[in-house]
Order: sequence, then C-alpha cells, then structure tokens
Amino acid sequence: MRFKVAALQFTVIAVSLIFATAADARTINLVGFGDSLMAGYQLPPGDGFPEKLQAALKAKGLDVTIANAGVSGDTTTGGLARIDWSVPDGTDGVILELGANDALRGIPPEESEKNLDQMITRLKERGIAVLLAGMMAPPNMGADYAARFNPIYQKLSEKHGLPLYAFFLDGVALDAGLKLEDGMHPNARGVDVMVEKMEPAVTNFVEAISSVKN
Repeated sequence: MRFKVAALQFTVIAVSLIFATAADARTINLVGFGDSLMAGYQLPPGDGFPEKLQAALKAKGLDVTIANAGVSGDTTTGGLARIDWSVPDGTDGVILELGANDALRGIPPEESEKNLDQMITRLKERGIAVLLAGMMAPPNMGADYAARFNPIYQKLSEKHGLPLYAFFLDGVALDAGLKLEDGMHPNARGVDVMVEKMEPAVTNFVEAISSVKN
C-alpha cells in the first residue's frame, strides 16, 4: 500500500514538473527589420530570408517566430521613421539589417551610423534585444567611402554591446549564380546560403534571449 502511495506521489510530482517546464518555456518572437534583402525582393511567398530562417531554426527544435518587416528601398532614415510601429510590443529580438541603400545612394556614412544608433537605442529602451547585420559599401563607391562606411557596424556593436553578423550577404555577394538578374538581390538559392551561414549566429542570439526570458 505504501509503495502505491509513494508511486502516486512520484507521478504527481513528475507531472507537475513537466507542466511547470512547459509553462516556463515560450515562443521567442523575432522581427527581421530591413530593406529588400530582408523583404524577399521578387521571391515567391515563403522564400524570403525571415521565413527560411524560421524554418531552419524550428528544424533545430527552437520555438521561434520571425516576422518579416523588410521594406524594399528602405534606407536607415526610413527605418528610423518606422522602427517604433514596425516592431510590435511583445517582440523579444530584432535582426537589424539596413544600410545597403544608403551606400548605393552615397548617403554620408555618418548619417547612416547616427540613424542606426538611434534605432538600436529605441529598441533597447523597450527591452528588445538586437542582432546587428552588417553591410559593405559597393566597390564603385570608392575606397574613401568604404573606409568610412564599412566600420560603422563594428563600432555600433561595440558601443551597444550587441552581437554582430559582419556581412548579411556573405557567400552571395560575389556569386552571380546566387543572385537575381539585377546582380544585387539573392535568389532562392542565395537565401538558402545566407540562412545556412547566419543560422549559428541567430541560434546563439535566440538562446541568449531565452536564458533571460525563461
């Protein structure tokens, strides 16, 4: 009789622990905030970076959702103007990818840095973690411009203590077979490469958020 009572007590405790663990664990909500590279320019639904990254993370067993807040043609100025309402309450983390259009337009890097700095500050004030995705100036902008533009992401990462993924188009930028006919945007295979390369950094980002939230 005593054995049955003890077994019953053990079962109750085990079930309670399972439910407590399930209650503690929750979905991590991310937002991919950027330009056409994030939005999935000219790609079919489901082939954009946030969607494919979410699928890759879920395949690893991570409970994550990634909302696509990419806007084609967006600059850091445009991003700053919409950062508050494009990132909803309840967001745990943002993958911040902006600056490519600034470089293409020759916008002073100091202005781009200032805009990104303000976006990061606003997100941090809301308790939202940031993973910064860096960009590089196109070669036609010249060495002087690149020397001013390329370092801004590392500087912001160090200033705010953020994780940095150095180059969002790593593995794709120099491979024509991974880009659309415009030679600038990734095709579906290009997005696969980007996801494969960036997934470890995002996994670490999600796990860091989870360790604080749960």
